[in-house]
Amino acid sequence: MRRWNGWGDEAVNIPLEISALDYLEKCLDPGLKLEDASLEQVLVHVTESRLPENSAVFTDSEVRVRHARGQSLPDWIAINSGKIGVFPDGVWYPTSASEVRTAIEFASQNQISIIPYGGGTSVVGHIDPIDSVSPILTLDLSHMNLLLDLDPSSRLATLQSGASGPAVERQLRGHGFTLGHFPQSYEYSTLGGWIATRSSGQQSLYYGRIEDTFAGGNLETPSGSIKLATLPASAAGPDLRQLILGSEGRLGILTEATMRVKPIPSAEGFYAVFFNDFLSGVEAVRIAVQSGLHLSMLRLSDAEETETTLQFAGEDNRITWGKRGLRLIGYGEGRCLLIFGVSGGRVESGRWRDEASALFRSHGGFYVGSMIGEAWKKSRFLTPYLRNTLWKKGYATDTLETALIWSKVIPAWKEIKASLQKAIEAQDEKALIFAHLSHFYQDGASIYFTYIFRRAATPEETQARWEALKLAASNVILENGGTISHHHGVGTDHLPYLPIEKGLLAVAALQNFSKAIDPQGILNPGKLF
Repeated sequence: MRRWNGWGDEAVNIPLEISALDYLEKCLDPGLKLEDASLEQVLVHVTESRLPENSAVFTDSEVRVRHARGQSLPDWIAINSGKIGVFPDGVWYPTSASEVRTAIEFASQNQISIIPYGGGTSVVGHIDPIDSVSPILTLDLSHMNLLLDLDPSSRLATLQSGASGPAVERQLRGHGFTLGHFPQSYEYSTLGGWIATRSSGQQSLYYGRIEDTFAGGNLETPSGSIKLATLPASAAGPDLRQLILGSEGRLGILTEATMRVKPIPSAEGFYAVFFNDFLSGVEAVRIAVQSGLHLSMLRLSDAEETETTLQFAGEDNRITWGKRGLRLIGYGEGRCLLIFGVSGGRVESGRWRDEASALFRSHGGFYVGSMIGEAWKKSRFLTPYLRNTLWKKGYATDTLETALIWSKVIPAWKEIKASLQKAIEAQDEKALIFAHLSHFYQDGASIYFTYIFRRAATPEETQARWEALKLAASNVILENGGTISHHHGVGTDHLPYLPIEKGLLAVAALQNFSKAIDPQGILNPGKLF
């Protein structure tokens, strides 16, 4: 059973080792353990549905609670305090494009707002209902999860958009193929959600971002259907696929998508390298990417993330002795961990691993083999479960990310961390702030920040702490020429910053396109623009 007020399956719990808790309390002081609202307490506050009667729509209170929020920190604060505010008036589970069209027609006829819902994993408010005089209908696409067609010679697969990461891979791998899209939310996030938010998987160096694999599909709108033709290339005007990518449900509801897939690699491995400092590591990975090394993944942690990772690993003797050994050979407190992945044929993969490790050694890296890399692979989709554990211990956790050109990566990394530190100190609190580079390009990279701070005595105070942190970091990101989001999207949390990044004219153009396909403005109002 999925948690209603946290991340993931209720049966999965990731404990915090005593040594890790000691480390956290040393950095931040003991957390304030608070009593959260129960599901029963929240259900009492669910208002009566405003939807006209329809046998396809579920209006019971628990279904509406479970679709009221996503996975952002403000969502967690609202859910666990019981102060959710606005609930969808009902939930419809379509199983086909024709049922989506029927739902849209029902909404159009009755002035109902529609929120497309995939896996509910949004961390920036994509699926949160806004206060509105119109009833709100959530379209949960999770029952639309089938592989519809596979063209092996063209390496194209057409799937329904509600397929979760595991459902996508299970069906493709049965035919010897993979999409290879592995975001941290892989367990629950969906194909349609990845496209609607321009998602990026952890092995994007090899498999590509979602826009690299999205080849076509079907979009349902209040004004009709839009068929996005699958072509290798076209000069027939602007590419509408690029407009749908990142549209967050404002420009239509994607019901199926044709994706470029790859054969399952016969070999895949993950390896680790330590650098003396972050700057050396950044220079090494930049050269690795620009020289065209055959890698599927790079993830370079700064010193704070490296230390936190090792501390959270617990009292494993191999980790303890490994840290001692690193100190003895000069990799001390400033050490930074790089994990790199190689995917392909068995012979080529070994050669590519050796080429990569040789390059990293030539830039001061210390190659330590596969143990840390394989441990990371094993736990990479379990990491979000730590949020549940930390929350119960009295700590709030959030992330933010951006992408910048190489010349701005280091200055922005420093300034964003400093802005977060200054914002939390202004509230007489402390935060554990760390970062990694996680997606790489010829001209730049993305920086992914995590920050942990103590929950306050009231949800309002915790929210205020988050708002101060988010505002400070977002302003610095824009001042440094970074994007407000590399792969989390816009939603409601980044809404104020989009006109700054895109420009007012560009946002107006998007709004005009939205009006053309959605004259009544019923599709996911309040999101993106």
